[in-house]
Amino acid sequence: MNEHAAQTYKHQQVNTASPAKMVYMLFEKTLSRLQEAKNAIERNDIQGRCNANCSAQELIAHLSNTLDMEQGGEIAANLERLYAHCLIRLMDVDRKNDPAPADEVARLLTPLRDSWAALAEKSEGELRQAIMIAQQDRPTPAASEQIEAPDTASGTEETPAPAKSGLSISA
Repeated sequence: MNEHAAQTYKHQQVNTASPAKMVYMLFEKTLSRLQEAKNAIERNDIQGRCNANCSAQELIAHLSNTLDMEQGGEIAANLERLYAHCLIRLMDVDRKNDPAPADEVARLLTPLRDSWAALAEKSEGELRQAIMIAQQDRPTPAASEQIEAPDTASGTEETPAPAKSGLSISA
């Protein structure tokens, strides 16, 4: 029962997350998997290490594959090189049963995760603020503002007044 509720909550978080929040969540999950791999090495749990490290590699590959190279320009190219380096280093975790490469990758990805967390928080805060402002500024339609249909019965057609946009220019 509790496991089902937790899964439902996780799905809801992903489905309602902003793009920035989703990227943050990918970094958070990657760092979590790297920690799991290091813990598995300490326990001498080969299968656990392999599973966690493979999951981290898949998440990093996903981050790399979703880069927009056209719009991202030099930043996207640098991130692609960083992700490729991380993937190469993580091969040594399984090959040598060594936690050091996982530590290195975690140190490289942590500042990116933190930046995305700040961006996601800022984005969500700005979105909430914009919604509140829009709701406060929304005019209530008055009966005198209703647009009348053109008079087609008399043969003279009047042009209806343009609809109000709901935006206010006054301060």
